[in-house]
Amino acid sequence: MSATRRHFVAGGLAATAALSLPRIARGAAPRVVVVGGGFGGATAAKYVKKFLPDAEVTLIERDKQFITCPFSNYVIGGIEKMQTITHGYDKIAKRGVKVVHDEAVAVDPNAKTVTLKGGATLAYDRLVLSPGIDFIWDAVPGYSEAAAEVMPHAWKAGPQTLLLRKQLEAMPDGGTVIIVAPANPFRCPPGPYERAGMIAWYLKNNKPKSKILIFDPKENFSKQALFFEAYENLYPGMIQWIGGKQGGKVTRVDPKAMTVEAEFGEEKGDVINFIPPQRAGKIAQIAGVTDEKGWCPIDPKTMESTKVKGIHVVGDACIAGAMPKSGTAANSQARNAAAAIAAMLQGKEPPEPSFANTCYSIVAPGYGFSVTAMYGATPEGIKEIAGGVSKLKAPAKDRDLEAAYAYDWYRGIIYDALG
Repeated sequence: MSATRRHFVAGGLAATAALSLPRIARGAAPRVVVVGGGFGGATAAKYVKKFLPDAEVTLIERDKQFITCPFSNYVIGGIEKMQTITHGYDKIAKRGVKVVHDEAVAVDPNAKTVTLKGGATLAYDRLVLSPGIDFIWDAVPGYSEAAAEVMPHAWKAGPQTLLLRKQLEAMPDGGTVIIVAPANPFRCPPGPYERAGMIAWYLKNNKPKSKILIFDPKENFSKQALFFEAYENLYPGMIQWIGGKQGGKVTRVDPKAMTVEAEFGEEKGDVINFIPPQRAGKIAQIAGVTDEKGWCPIDPKTMESTKVKGIHVVGDACIAGAMPKSGTAANSQARNAAAAIAAMLQGKEPPEPSFANTCYSIVAPGYGFSVTAMYGATPEGIKEIAGGVSKLKAPAKDRDLEAAYAYDWYRGIIYDALG
C-alpha cells in the first residue's frame, strides 16, 4: 500500500470515528428543548441557559401569554384584575432562550426529536417536559369539557377565570355557590378552600344573603384548621364544608338542571365550580413517561423520567414524593433539573438537589397564612426535611403581613421564571 493510500485510509477512518462520536463530544452546542412555559418549564429553560450559555435552549409554549393559576382566585374574588396574572415571554427571550409558540404533538425518544403541530421537528440532547395537568373529563357522570362552559372549573387560568367571575356577578343575592373539590392528587391542594374564601369575600360585600357549599371526597386538606378558623372569623355561617365522611363525594352532576348529586344527597346551585380529577398533560402521555395513574415517575436526584431516559419532567405532571403540586414546587424542581442537565451534558455528576415549597393563601384582603417546607432526595423519593405552618389565633397584624408576603412571593417567582 502506498504512502498516499495509507494516508487516505487513515484519514478516512479518523473522520468516520469522529462522526460516530456524540455531537456534543464533537464540540457541537448541546440542544435542550423544554415543553411548557409555566413555572416549571420557563424556569428550567432560563436556568439551563444560565448554566450552559452556549447551549441551544428552545422553549415550546402554545400560548403567547402565561396566565398564572396563583392569584387567579383573587381575580375571581374581585380584588385583582386579569392584568395582574398575565405575563409575556419577552424577557426570557432576551436571555437567549428561543421561545416558540406552538404545540408539541409527538416525541420520539429514540431519534430524540419533538414534533410540533405547526409541522416543525426539533432535535434535542435533553428534553424537559412541564406540561402541567389535563382533566379527566368523564370521571364523574354528567361532567364533560362542554359542561365546563356551564359549570366552570377555572383550574386553568384564563377564560374560565373570567367565566366564573361573571357567573358570580350575575347570581342573585341569596343564591348558592357550590365548589366541588377533587380527590388527591391535584394541582394546588389549598386552592379550592382559598377560592371559597375569596368568593365569600365578594358575596359578603355584594350578596350577603348567599352561601357556599364545598363538596369534598377528602377528610382533610392543606391548612385545614387555618381555613376553618378564617371562615368562622370572617364569614360566619356562609361557608359549609361537606367532607367524605359526611357524604361529600360527588357521584353525578346535571349541567342543565344545575344540580350536584353527592353521597349525602342532591343540591341545586346558582353557580357551580366543578374541579375535575387530573393527570399529567397530554404530551407526557404521548411521550410515554406516565404511569397507570396518569402521572410521571422521576429520579428525584435529576428529575429524569424513570420510564424514558433523556426526558426530565418537572411541575404538576411529575410524582415528586412529599412535594405538593404548586408553583413554588415546580420552580424548585426546574432549577434542580437544570443543574442536573447542565452537569450531565458536561459529563459530570449531577449535584445533590435541595427542594423547597412555600404556599400562601389569602382569604380576604389583609388576611393571609402559609405553609412552607424543605425537601431532600432519597432512594425512596423526595421527602420532607423541615417545614412549618402559620399559627392559629395569630394577631391581625400577622395575617396582614402574610398577605403582603404573598404578593412579594408572587413578584419573586414571576421574576425567577420569566424575568
